[in-house]
Amino acid sequence: MDPDFWHARWEANQIGFHRDEINVYLERYWPALGLDPGSRVLAPLCGKSLDLLWLREQGHMVTGIELSRIAVQAFFEENGVIPTVQEQRHFTRWSCEGIELLCGDFFNVKAADLGEVDALYDRAALIALTNVQRQHYAQQLAHLLKPGTPGLLVTLDYDQSEMEGPPFAVPGDEVLRLYGADFHIQHLTWLDALAANPKFRDKGVHSLTEHVYRLERQ
Repeated sequence: MDPDFWHARWEANQIGFHRDEINVYLERYWPALGLDPGSRVLAPLCGKSLDLLWLREQGHMVTGIELSRIAVQAFFEENGVIPTVQEQRHFTRWSCEGIELLCGDFFNVKAADLGEVDALYDRAALIALTNVQRQHYAQQLAHLLKPGTPGLLVTLDYDQSEMEGPPFAVPGDEVLRLYGADFHIQHLTWLDALAANPKFRDKGVHSLTEHVYRLERQ
């Protein structure tokens, strides 16, 4: 989807992808990554996710990247935090203790903008992108992450002909195609998610599964 699509969604408050609770897979599988306190976690296309706060509570430094200024501003306002704001070349850096959000286009971010990144967290980034964009996204991550960097990836899978995305279906064979050349991939679990997501059923989706992967940059 182009940037105007996402700007329009945030302006209209059409953000059904946002969750008001911490992701259960994050709580369950993140500790196994074995990160040291102070490790920096990259969260692309993060919106105003509460998962960022949970990651900080685990002792991490969190860097989120988000296109929408509305989302970034809402994150700080809704959590009662007054950020420091710095205008930079390709984005605006909003920061508070333990968390910084880069407001701008993920595809314009350079490794030098992030500093040392120790882990990746992707709950809703990959599935927000079209097929072509997903290829560019995986390539961008490979450029930004150093060898040995672990990460957690959450995807959805359903019959794409039954509903237009986003969120888009990303089946396991596509995960392998996108990441296999640059990452080790471990499929951790899957869940039948249709009952918990009635909006999909209302749009004609007959089967919906949620999948969790551990990635590690080679």
